[in-house]
Amino acid sequence: MGKGLDIVAVGEGMVEFNQTTPGQPHYLQGFGGDTSNAIIAAARAGAHCAYVSAVGEDSFGQLLTQLWQSEGVDTASVSQHASAPTGLYFVTHGAAGHAFSYRRAGSAAAVMTLSDAQCDTIAQARWLHLSGISLAISPHAHSQCQHALRSAKAAGTQISFDSNLRLKLWSLEAARAAMLPVIAQTDVFLPSLDDVVALSGLDNPEAIVQWSHDLGARTVVLKMGSLGVLVSDGAQRTAIPAMQVQAIDATGAGDCFGGNLLARLCLGDTLLQAVRYANAAAAIAVQGYGAVAPMPRPEAVYAALQAS
Repeated sequence: MGKGLDIVAVGEGMVEFNQTTPGQPHYLQGFGGDTSNAIIAAARAGAHCAYVSAVGEDSFGQLLTQLWQSEGVDTASVSQHASAPTGLYFVTHGAAGHAFSYRRAGSAAAVMTLSDAQCDTIAQARWLHLSGISLAISPHAHSQCQHALRSAKAAGTQISFDSNLRLKLWSLEAARAAMLPVIAQTDVFLPSLDDVVALSGLDNPEAIVQWSHDLGARTVVLKMGSLGVLVSDGAQRTAIPAMQVQAIDATGAGDCFGGNLLARLCLGDTLLQAVRYANAAAAIAVQGYGAVAPMPRPEAVYAALQAS
């Protein structure tokens, strides 16, 4: 079938309250949720995107829906739940970095059951993007992600998966049991170094990349923070250094990276071109507060690439 969409993500969008002064009760209201961040990043980069999710029939759900629509993300597959709320989270900052506190148990996205129309949306896309959090928010959500994967595979939709391991949501053993079968189906696996060290028990980036390929991942893009990115298509591995910037808030940086990477692949970049673009976009994003507000548009990314 023809593909009318570039990228569809499945998961949970959340309203964010981000501490602006460490130790002080001052919070900036924004938006988050890893797959929501990624799909907004992809849309800002120029991809044709849709989101498959659910929100509560509350003011926070309205804010999220308005956000996606304002960013050009198709919301026809975002359902409303009459009794389950929209998820919230809080970000605090200190000497050890940023910490998250979630209010998402029993959220609309956690209890969402995929409709035939939502599965059709997945089938219309070139890429389906999932994350470890998409799987972890509830056992029901895990089963629905498996349903999404089946729909994607049946339609020839490629799979992108970001590990985004959150041990506040489940045990390491449960995460391994759920994630490894998904990694085996991915066309692009987007782990962060800390996540995959925990999942694999390995600490050498080259060994981690090989472990990912051995599971079945076709392409591996290992995000290593200040150490840069290690990219492998199974035949060739390339290390791309991190851009040197003054980071203020790393919330959502990996999501920004993933969304921009997929968008650039859809727009015709080679894998390495797409990774370099995504690397620059994420470097810009960490220089502002919040997950969504500082994510750049193409003109800013091109300027950063030219200056580097």
